[in-house]
Amino acid sequence: MPQKYTNNLIHERSPYLLQHAHNPVHWEGWNQAVLQRAKTEQKLILISIGYAACHWCHVMEHECFEDVEVAETMNTHFVNIKVDREERPDIDHIYMDALQIMTGSGGWPLNILALPDGRPFWGATFVKKQEWIQVLNQLQDLYEKNPEKVIGYAENMAHGLKEINAIATNNNTDFITTSEIREMVSNWSNYFDTFLGGYKRAPKFMMPVNLNFLLHYSHSQEDTTSDEYVETTLTRMAWGGIFDHVGGGFSRYAVDTKWHVPHFEKMLYDNGLLISLYAKAYAVTKNELYKNVVQGSISFIKEELLDKNNGFYSSLDADSLTTTGKLEEGAFYVWEKKQLQNILQEDYTVFCDYFNINSYGYWEDKNYVLIRDGEASEIAEKHSITENELLKIISACLTLLKDERETRDKPRLDDKILTSWNGLAIKGLTDAYRYLGNEEYLELALNNANFILTNLLTQNGGLFHNHKDGKSSIPAFLEDYAAIIDGFLGLYEATFDEKWLTKSVQFTNHVIDNFTDTSTGLFFFTSNNGEVLIRKTLEVADNVIPSSNSIMAHNLLKLSKYYPEENFGIRLNQIMKTMRKTITENPQNHANWLHLSLLMNQDFYEVAIVGKNYHSLCETLMKNYLPNVIFAASKSDTKDVPLLANRQVKNKTLVYVCKQGTCQLPVEETNQALDFIKTKF
Repeated sequence: MPQKYTNNLIHERSPYLLQHAHNPVHWEGWNQAVLQRAKTEQKLILISIGYAACHWCHVMEHECFEDVEVAETMNTHFVNIKVDREERPDIDHIYMDALQIMTGSGGWPLNILALPDGRPFWGATFVKKQEWIQVLNQLQDLYEKNPEKVIGYAENMAHGLKEINAIATNNNTDFITTSEIREMVSNWSNYFDTFLGGYKRAPKFMMPVNLNFLLHYSHSQEDTTSDEYVETTLTRMAWGGIFDHVGGGFSRYAVDTKWHVPHFEKMLYDNGLLISLYAKAYAVTKNELYKNVVQGSISFIKEELLDKNNGFYSSLDADSLTTTGKLEEGAFYVWEKKQLQNILQEDYTVFCDYFNINSYGYWEDKNYVLIRDGEASEIAEKHSITENELLKIISACLTLLKDERETRDKPRLDDKILTSWNGLAIKGLTDAYRYLGNEEYLELALNNANFILTNLLTQNGGLFHNHKDGKSSIPAFLEDYAAIIDGFLGLYEATFDEKWLTKSVQFTNHVIDNFTDTSTGLFFFTSNNGEVLIRKTLEVADNVIPSSNSIMAHNLLKLSKYYPEENFGIRLNQIMKTMRKTITENPQNHANWLHLSLLMNQDFYEVAIVGKNYHSLCETLMKNYLPNVIFAASKSDTKDVPLLANRQVKNKTLVYVCKQGTCQLPVEETNQALDFIKTKF
């Protein structure tokens, strides 16, 4: 069917940008030619940033950008640029900071008006049609009649953008202590919802970085309050509608306090991080629920996001078509009571109690979102069956629902492959392999890592950020290197193939050479040789995804243990001293840094295993939750990994437990090695 309108986004590869290619708005992609045209014509720039799975981005497109009246206003007065925030997180960082300075909050769609040179002066998220037209006309009129006022505001904003990204330091160069961490956690805990998990507010984001830190903190400090909070949160998330009980995997966030109704978009990054978190939680608790979440989430990314060449796609949209052909949020995932009764027949009654097909599980328009609110044993007792019998019934019901769901129109897929998010998936899969022991998970991780090395390497030894339709593009950002190094370090400990350790060192040295901010020791988000934007960003705050700098700092800690003769430890120490004030002033937004501070306060162990039976000994040891331990292993001595040099003893497989270069006498039994670690020699 021929399209009435086509703009220059038709030449882009991003699914999000292509969704807007037939808007009447004269959209352009972000490129130097368009930016130069704005300067030449002295036109204001309208920058609209979103992503393919964003529900409100679609709503605004339909209400505003598909409208001819809106398009006429936009086309007459502005150079209109559409940005996929996942393709260009560097641009998104800057303009999201601008929006937060202006309004105190953020979100997508992110709409910015900027001077011809790109400096912002106005911003908003979702805006309705008439208000959008009115605001655009008013701002254009102001720029024509009083340009000095607009320029002055943009100058102040440019200054504010640099200020908000500055790292505050003080004269205290000591590392954060354990007692300081305890005090920070105690103050932070006032915000915890101890009944339903997460924070005492809605919407609720899962924040795996916070929970990963608190899991380690509660375990190492024997803090039962934090431990109970983590388990409550993990359980309630796993029970909630935010987890897809039929097909596995998590949505981005819940709009309510009980983790019930999500916005239904499913992202690779959330699931990579949560697979890792739940695998660790399973190692600590042996709770089968957490194991099931890991298995279900991996099934989801394998079935729905895996490319034929072993890259992982980015996301599934929140919206899909109903049976009447209407695009609606959650249509693929929700159920009417009559549908469930017809599909499940005599098992409906049990299913109804298990997943609350009642007022607790009701959403809107006759639709229910599956949610649990109690232990399986309680439901089994109510129906006078065993727990095993109950779980068999529920499993059979979910299989029937999955088959039924496959007949529905599927949510749209964003099939670009992002290096950073694939790195998070690799790390999740290696943790799942480590703690659950499923070889398939390791195979998925290895195939994905080899896909990255085959398709996303640049000629100078760096990485690309994006892969789509067989082509790689956009020089990698710090987030890409940080996540890939973390994933490859996980692969080394899963396989003990030195290739992954070597690649981790190579990419780390590339980051040091190309991303270093010499004044702080931190790393810029973009390469020092990259495109010049209105600000160089230092990403340090941990959000849903840990910040690229905090992941790199964790990488430096591990590499400093593998290669103590290198300068990785010195760099890490400088970074931690730089970050001290920032972390202590706002710990809840720097949880991955708190985690690193905790690790640096603990005894940290290096375990080397050498001999022909190294694999089985490693497997036994590494099933334990040991966040303050790194492992190195091989059949024989190797000088390439200092930990493994001069360790071999004929006809024996020995375990060496070391701390800061001092090793205990080697042992042959894993229990003895664990005792060394637990007694903190």
